[in-house]
Amino acid sequence: MDLTLPSPEATRRFGEALAGLLRPGDLVLLHGGLGAGKTTLTQGIGQGLGVRGHVASPTFIIARTHRPSGHGPWLVHVDAYRLGSLDELEALDLDTSLEESVTVVEWGEGLAEVLSEDRLEIALERPHGGIDGRGELVDDAPRHVTVTAHGDRWAGVDLEILRDGA
Repeated sequence: MDLTLPSPEATRRFGEALAGLLRPGDLVLLHGGLGAGKTTLTQGIGQGLGVRGHVASPTFIIARTHRPSGHGPWLVHVDAYRLGSLDELEALDLDTSLEESVTVVEWGEGLAEVLSEDRLEIALERPHGGIDGRGELVDDAPRHVTVTAHGDRWAGVDLEILRDGA
């Protein structure tokens, strides 16, 4: 599935809609350059799951765990940017929380796919149009999003309904 999200707010809404499809044990891998909207999308997922607290980038601590406000799943938010190997990823012990949580991994391409055959991979691309005439980043530039489902978990799930939430 491909779509364009016109703003950060639309990216959050898309994440919120996606949360409605997610359940404990789901793995979501987010790919895209700096400023593409990976953390913004994860904030929407957190909002949709009803987790407590602010969802912020776990860049320097590698992984953050967010408790649900109610009976929903926990959100485990991982930033794999600084991880250099599968051994470092395995040292995080993510597989112990995979069954009970929704796990979102930023920068996991080429590394985190081994965590589960059943996963969603979401590529976010921010066109160079995100730079204004002064060379400054414009936060409301559109993002191109590609969602790819892998594994039996996602067979038959209609991801097209996510368009309505975007």
